[in-house]
Amino acid sequence: MDLNAEVDQLWRVSQSWIPLIMQYSSRVLLALVTLSIGWWLINRVTNKLGALLALRNADQALQGFVSTLANIILKVLLLISVASMIGVETTSFVAAIGAAGLAIGLALQGSLSNFAGGVLILLFRPFRIGDWIEFQSMSGTVDNIQIFHTILRTGDNRTVIVPNGVLSNGIITNTNRQPTRKAVFDVKVGYDADLRQALQVLLDMADDPRVLKDPAPQAVVSALGDNAVVLQLRVWTKTGDLGDVLSKFNLEARDRLKAAGIEIQYQQQVVQMNKEAAQG
Repeated sequence: MDLNAEVDQLWRVSQSWIPLIMQYSSRVLLALVTLSIGWWLINRVTNKLGALLALRNADQALQGFVSTLANIILKVLLLISVASMIGVETTSFVAAIGAAGLAIGLALQGSLSNFAGGVLILLFRPFRIGDWIEFQSMSGTVDNIQIFHTILRTGDNRTVIVPNGVLSNGIITNTNRQPTRKAVFDVKVGYDADLRQALQVLLDMADDPRVLKDPAPQAVVSALGDNAVVLQLRVWTKTGDLGDVLSKFNLEARDRLKAAGIEIQYQQQVVQMNKEAAQG
């Protein structure tokens, strides 16, 4: 009798649990199917988004950032939807996420500032990977733009990591943004020099295939100094040729002017000594 009573009681309990199990098992099955299909669709959509940005010649860093951010946001929304399908109260869940986000935001104010700066840099693109930029007391080639910081490579091959929050709020000089640059070359000659001949020598020096014909090169008297007349050669070049052209001018200016009988005036420092101090 005891055994029959226990079996009967177990049967009655199972009768009450079976509908509940069937109900929740169907919800769980539907939630798993939704999760798997949604996860696959999100990956496809974000990959298509990255490909679309690539077709529009968007910056590589921007492509990765937008695709990753969209992927994370969509998957978080998918997980909340799946939890709601199972029967989890999502209102309190979302409130908990919001409270946690607020606490994390207060604790990571500096990092959030860098994050916001990274978003602004990636969206408005004041510079791109490969550009040479100058910022405050540093300069270098942009090696990588990450969401929290930008990595620069200096001329002597050092790596400089700059927080994006500071970088996005400062004055940046991008030397590669424009396709052409103006090269200015100064040289000092004596007051007894033939200025017209000296200017012609400078113009002849600008006869180089890397120097653009439009705007045309100019040679002018830029200043009358205390001990010398300052002549200035102004030419336009492609941005990548600027350094080589200036190097050529520095290399040739002395010999060309000397061949024309014009001496370059160097800075002279006159030191006067008191006679008594010299004897002492």
